[in-house]
Amino acid sequence: MTATLFDLTFLLIAPFWLLMIFAPKWSWTRKIAESYLIVLPPVVIYIVLMIPVLPELLPLVTRPELGALAEFMSTPTGAALVWAHMIAWDLFVGRWMYLEGRRLDVNPLIMAPVLVITILLAPVGLPLFLIVRKVCDTTNRGTAVVTHQ
Repeated sequence: MTATLFDLTFLLIAPFWLLMIFAPKWSWTRKIAESYLIVLPPVVIYIVLMIPVLPELLPLVTRPELGALAEFMSTPTGAALVWAHMIAWDLFVGRWMYLEGRRLDVNPLIMAPVLVITILLAPVGLPLFLIVRKVCDTTNRGTAVVTHQ
């Protein structure tokens, strides 16, 4: 069961990433991404995997020690838990990045690689997006037209 849940974790959220990357301006993409519910599939998988090992997991997260944590993560359940955690968080962050990118009207050709990097290496994708966001926000503010007199 653990292997099946591990495999499902990414498969269930891949459609959301595909929409944000390949159909960013489609109205349904925005409607779907605006829902926090898109992160639920990996969260549910995480919970299903976590419940049976909660007595073992709690001490690892409340008093983390590298050796014990590494040992737990080297098990199929530990690896699947970490994977579900990463996938849920990456999608949550990617969803926010997508929505901010749309709000700032960041060109999809810029956002697509940033989102792909976030899927693969979220700790690199987030600061990369923050740079893009800062540049676009500054540019948009500089070109704003004052309409009141």
